Amino acid sequence: MSDASHERIDGSAVRLDRQDPYLRLQSVTIYVRDLEQSLTFYLEKLGFQLIFDARVQPNLRWVTVAPPDGTANLTLVAPESGSEQCKLIGQPTQVTFVTENVLAKYREWIKRGVRFQFTPRLKRLRYEVHVRAATAADTSVAGADHSPIWGGVFTRFKDLDGNSFSLVSFDEVTQAVEAQRRDLAEKLEFERRAAQELEIAKQVQARLFPQSQPPLKSLEYAGLCIQARKVGGDYYDFLNLGEGRLGFVIGDISGKGIAAALLMANLQANLRSQCAVALDHPQRLLRSVNQLFCDNTPDGAFATLFFAEYDDTACRLRYANCGHLPALLLHSDNSVERLEATATVLGIFKDWDCEIGEHQLCEGDTLALYTDGITESYDSEDEQFGEQRLIEALQRHRGGSCESALACIVEEVQRFSPHEQHDDITLIVAQHRGN
Repeated sequence: MSDASHERIDGSAVRLDRQDPYLRLQSVTIYVRDLEQSLTFYLEKLGFQLIFDARVQPNLRWVTVAPPDGTANLTLVAPESGSEQCKLIGQPTQVTFVTENVLAKYREWIKRGVRFQFTPRLKRLRYEVHVRAATAADTSVAGADHSPIWGGVFTRFKDLDGNSFSLVSFDEVTQAVEAQRRDLAEKLEFERRAAQELEIAKQVQARLFPQSQPPLKSLEYAGLCIQARKVGGDYYDFLNLGEGRLGFVIGDISGKGIAAALLMANLQANLRSQCAVALDHPQRLLRSVNQLFCDNTPDGAFATLFFAEYDDTACRLRYANCGHLPALLLHSDNSVERLEATATVLGIFKDWDCEIGEHQLCEGDTLALYTDGITESYDSEDEQFGEQRLIEALQRHRGGSCESALACIVEEVQRFSPHEQHDDITLIVAQHRGN
């Protein structure tokens, strides 16, 4: 079957290329005497679907029905008595319904009480032959060539008002329908496998996030990541660095979806494999991670990262901000410090280094690490949630547990931006409880 033929048969689908303004047949008007009786006939006997039922004027009602397949509709109208439209009731409509099996549809509708003008006939290029009276056991076509160059079976039926319609099938249509079914089956199988693989990827990635939290005496902490898709590129981690030290990590990988998830897994593996050198040399750790990330990722791929090492005994925080959003350090007096970038992003430059910042944490201090899925969530007016709203939310919820603060802040973000989530939302909150 040619491409042109397939396009003609399958022309009901909306084009995606937008090369031309979209155009298709919406409805054909059929004049009837009694709308309620006609509606029952089309819905119950023909198996059509009700599209809409509307009163366009105080005394004029339109009812639109459609066959179960396709996009063209029939609009049923009961004209005023004595009008010109009344003369059209009970006439041939020139409307043709196409099916892949006229005999099957004929038998089905006969049983429902639909009136046919003649039994289905086989029509070919230059001649036609009659089909024997169709019964439930009769499937043969008298004298028919079962593989004609071109041919079709047709008949005509009437509705309650005598309006007549053609019911036809063409060899080309049947072939096209079968081809479409094969294409659809292949597409559904492909989508099923893709969804299954994506679900496996989601489960694998979920295991890359922290599965346990090493206990600290002076600091309570918690983190979460709500992905916009099945998998994503946001990353957070808690690294046990030994000797009462804990590493907080939050990152954002360039890109989205599976590609970003693979890079995220790569970054996580690099950090965990190299974290043994972080105890005394966090700069060496990050230089090594950047080198591995450059070696193992394609050109143009990069990650922003905030790495912090917390000493539980000294209550000291050392950090490196590698092109990430500034972490927020809220003090008990409500003052706020922003832990700005101390290095550029990872994965772009092999000749790379960073500076290490340092802060002493005191009782009542709150540390927040986050990705842009928090601050760049926007409302219906395209206003972003922003850093200031995040600070205010952290101040409101600093008295409760970190898990409670996380849940409340994320709820505020989702309430502020109730539409579809476009970016991963990742947040770590840590609160100093004193020694």
